[in-house]
Amino acid sequence: MAEMRDVLAQLERILMGKREQTTLALACLLARGHLLIEDVPGVGKTTLAHALGATLGLDWTRVQFTSDLLPADIVGVSIYNTHDQQFEFKPGPVFTSILLADEINRAPPKAQSALLEAMEERQVSVDGVSHALAEDFFVIATQNPGDQLGAFPLPESQLDRFLVGLEIGYPDPATERALLEHGDMRADVASLEALLDSRQIHRWRKQCDKVHLSPPVLDYIQALLLASRTAGTGLSPRAGLSLVKLCRAFAFIEQRDHVLPDDVRHVFPALAGHRMTGQVRSGHQHARELLAQVSMP
Repeated sequence: MAEMRDVLAQLERILMGKREQTTLALACLLARGHLLIEDVPGVGKTTLAHALGATLGLDWTRVQFTSDLLPADIVGVSIYNTHDQQFEFKPGPVFTSILLADEINRAPPKAQSALLEAMEERQVSVDGVSHALAEDFFVIATQNPGDQLGAFPLPESQLDRFLVGLEIGYPDPATERALLEHGDMRADVASLEALLDSRQIHRWRKQCDKVHLSPPVLDYIQALLLASRTAGTGLSPRAGLSLVKLCRAFAFIEQRDHVLPDDVRHVFPALAGHRMTGQVRSGHQHARELLAQVSMP
């Protein structure tokens, strides 16, 4: 089975020069969260999502969110079977291990809400009947900035269900030159090798749970939570628990059995930004301002 460095190297080969983003995306998976990628079109949001799906070795489905998308197009629908004279449930694309929700904020709120129960409870309810999803269900959603035409802002309740919010950003000059010489990296995604499977991911998650979190680091996390609540939309206790999980996963990827304060500083903007402002880019800046206000142990 592949080592952690092999997984990160394969992802970075597709999304060149973006080691921080690929590391946080993998940490999000190991922390049992969901991933939101926000940026302008053409910088690699969907490419990263596809590369993750191919590398993880899990079943995955892509849904293009559009203005005419209906909840039933995502979760499924009950259809009357005239032969058996009863309704049969036809599962939608949400019944997979990895759901790539492309341009999620292009769909109206009613369609977006179809994912709320799926992301939190890992189940969907149709006609009063609950249907369980895969244990390793993982949503990778991309969205365009909210000021672009045809975008519907995600409600706070849905933003809170995304553990990590990432911004890809433009490549540096050297990376962009390499990209121009190589060509579009999306063509390489189809040839990616599946380096992981569900058993390996489960083992890594159990190891993440054992990463030590010292009292001073917990004090630091709590101080950040309190600071966020005095500066507008504060972070909830659920966000605090998510921060603990994400710190442990990040430390594990860095091959450590304990969390450092620097780990908290590294992952905090990705976890807190979209929750506090509703946007990834502005949220990251707001989170960095909070980090500057709270002393690190």
